[in-house]
Amino acid sequence: MLPAGTSSIFDWGDDYFVKEYRNATVYGDREAEDLLHEGEVRVLANGWVELPTGRLLSPDAVHHVDPVPVED
Repeated sequence: MLPAGTSSIFDWGDDYFVKEYRNATVYGDREAEDLLHEGEVRVLANGWVELPTGRLLSPDAVHHVDPVPVED
């Protein structure tokens, strides 16, 4: 049993609904011409994209996120 206040019922789904990319490109349009960010991002369950600086990109501003494949 966890002590009171150390966990939330909403924390359990983070692994399933939050996607983190170490290296990705975020675009604002379908043609991939409107570059919004390159680098580390975190896509939240509600569609917002969190940047390493803590700033958020609205789901309305982001068209898609292209993860860069990890090379071995």
